[in-house]
Amino acid sequence: MGILLGILAVAIILGIAFLMSNDRKNINFKGVAVMIAVQLLITAFMFNTTIGKLIIDGISAGFNKLIEFGTVGVNFVLGGVEVGENGVFFFNVLLIIIFFATILSVLTYLKILPFIIKYLGWGLSKITGLPKVESFNAVNSIFFGQSEALIAIKSQFHNLNDNRLYIVSASAMGSVSASIVGAYLGMLPSQYILVALPLNMFSALIVASIIAPVKVSKEEDKVDIQDVSNAKSFFEAMGNGALDGGKIALIVASMLIAFIASLELVNWVFGAVFNGFTLQELLGYIIAPIGLLMGIPAAEVVDAGAIMGTKIVTNEFVAMLEFSNMLDSVSEKTVGIVTVFLTSFANFSSIGIIAGTVQGIDAEKGGRVSGFGMKLLIGATLGSMLSATIAGLFL
Repeated sequence: MGILLGILAVAIILGIAFLMSNDRKNINFKGVAVMIAVQLLITAFMFNTTIGKLIIDGISAGFNKLIEFGTVGVNFVLGGVEVGENGVFFFNVLLIIIFFATILSVLTYLKILPFIIKYLGWGLSKITGLPKVESFNAVNSIFFGQSEALIAIKSQFHNLNDNRLYIVSASAMGSVSASIVGAYLGMLPSQYILVALPLNMFSALIVASIIAPVKVSKEEDKVDIQDVSNAKSFFEAMGNGALDGGKIALIVASMLIAFIASLELVNWVFGAVFNGFTLQELLGYIIAPIGLLMGIPAAEVVDAGAIMGTKIVTNEFVAMLEFSNMLDSVSEKTVGIVTVFLTSFANFSSIGIIAGTVQGIDAEKGGRVSGFGMKLLIGATLGSMLSATIAGLFL
């Protein structure tokens, strides 16, 4: 029964995307089917095979070891600061971003990461039939933040019509930066976060290619991905990465303060007007029907829906913080489905980040992104739901 409900959820998600499509006649259904099949194979391999579980355990152990190294650096600077029993989120989680951003910058300078992205992007283009720019950008979005991923293809922006612009923006919103994955691992189970990375990449492309189908000629299907690293030496790359990581940590901390405080204010108003009813509870009831189809048990679906709704109206960090306190009180299936859903940048604030980045590259195209901002958010949210549903089929 659960599998049938999951298939129905996938059909509904794709059906909504179809209804939103700009050009239904030119949808590449073969490419969509191939990408869904790849998602199913990845999830089955990772969750249901011994080798897959070993790979997840190995990657998770690698991330945990990196977190240990990062913690040594944090403790050297802040080791004398007295903290409470549960520590300080900024110290224990956010500052680890600095070390991960440094590693990412060094790997980019050494041309290791661009090499990986180049051939993964080429393979993705061959598998899906999508143009090379869209494919490279999708892979790039797994490693870099929304702004950095788009800046890397800025030399190609003159070739991007509205539909192609939608797809690259959707990839940026549907993925997460590798530099903050370590912070996520400090809050939620690693196996679900790691599986979410490739699933969300494909889901963003699936939904976006239905909403905004693209067809390009061989002459137009060229890619010239720019190196986002301007470092002239190894140590400059380290320094740039550390500074970028520090900025990200401070930005996330500032956003958390603003969003959590604002959410508390909104809930105070809701409580006064609706006798204790909160915004999260409202969102939980709104999302509950699709949550049931995604595979979340009925007894947990309202609470899980509240977390998913919180992520959409605030950001994934706020939602992950709330959900981390619920892990012991919900089923493993709910933990997996919700974690996969949360592991993306699909939220309201991302519209401004992406539109602002594109505006800086091309003012005219920045205006177009702002124009389809809500459509972008809906598409990215559908992508997160698709990934979570597919994960739920194997839990």
